Amino acid sequence: MYRPLQLFVGLRYTRAKRRNHFISFISLTSMLGIALGVTALITVLSVMNGFETELRQRILGMTSHATISGYSRPLDNWRELSVIAERHARVVGSAPYIQKEGMLIAGQQVNGSLIRGVLPAEEPKVSEVAQSITVGQLEGLVAGEFNIILGADLARLLGVMVGDKVTLVTPTANVTPAGVMPRLKRFSVSGIFEVGMYEYDSALALVHLDDARTLFRMGEGVTGVRLKLDDLFKAPLVSRELAGSIPGIYLVRDWTQHHANFFRAIKTEKTVMFVILLLIVAVAAFNIVSTLVMVVTDKTTDIAILRTLGATPRAIMGIFMVQGTVIGFIGTAMGLLGGVTLALNVETIVPAIESLLGAKFMPADVYYISDLPSELHWNDVATITVISFGISVLATLYPAWRASRMQPAESLRYE
Repeated sequence: MYRPLQLFVGLRYTRAKRRNHFISFISLTSMLGIALGVTALITVLSVMNGFETELRQRILGMTSHATISGYSRPLDNWRELSVIAERHARVVGSAPYIQKEGMLIAGQQVNGSLIRGVLPAEEPKVSEVAQSITVGQLEGLVAGEFNIILGADLARLLGVMVGDKVTLVTPTANVTPAGVMPRLKRFSVSGIFEVGMYEYDSALALVHLDDARTLFRMGEGVTGVRLKLDDLFKAPLVSRELAGSIPGIYLVRDWTQHHANFFRAIKTEKTVMFVILLLIVAVAAFNIVSTLVMVVTDKTTDIAILRTLGATPRAIMGIFMVQGTVIGFIGTAMGLLGGVTLALNVETIVPAIESLLGAKFMPADVYYISDLPSELHWNDVATITVISFGISVLATLYPAWRASRMQPAESLRYE
């Protein structure tokens, strides 16, 4: 009178109080192992998604979606290139820049730096540096006054504040009667920015474009033109289209090329972590095999009686598949709940643990990001849930098949 028979008997076996407590222990261990694996998978992938998004935002906040530059020579016709680039439907802004390396000196402190010449009126069109300036303003860079805006960590390393003087030494040199002398210039610190990324905060310095031209002897030329797009993920396509539409020979690169190895490494690491953590789920799921093998041995008499009463091998197989599937379903559901909860609250939990232990898990001078971001992607959650549950179901097939192959006469011989 119970339909279907497999579901009724399988659920009955699952919730029944077993005589063999060892089997119950293995079932519980399998369930908790699956839950732990799913929780770890969802949490770790969410944190890695958060890292990738945070890094991309911070990197693109200081760099650009695409750049147009010359081959080993300055761009003298950058205004024409800007006009041509802005005709593209996806280009929303452009700005010239000069980028060179130099050495900043303040008293006894010396630090290598990346010097970027910008136009204060144009720079906000392609970057978010203006919003990151904590002291001073981008408009403080006035042509001819030789002002400089330093990253927060760079200013700290040099021991300077707004109003102090720093000396910039360039790689180029002057030939004088006294010999070859390095080119250097005194700058006044007019501002400090902090983007929250140590790579930029500790090495980047901004000066006016005209001051950079004078210092690096570039005449009317610039290093290149930076572009901002309405969709950063379209940058490779837009770069190819611009390269084909701009007359002449120029180097057109997008952010995926500037940081290709970096983001490729993140993607590879995410894939490897997924596979490694999935092994936790696999180990726990295949504990279901041990559980069901022992259950089948324990229920030999029951199987024989059911076969005698007319149960088909397929029905017997279904009974034990239901039992193993229930274990996998409960474990996956527990892991899903725990993983989503942890992923949504990791940005609160980790600072609380750091405060409790009095330690910083990710120091800013070691890691690109000193906080632990999290970004839950529901497609990742769905993938993890389906794969984990699928592994659990697969683990039930062999012991269920073994149960279906039992012969009633052999099982009841010694009963």
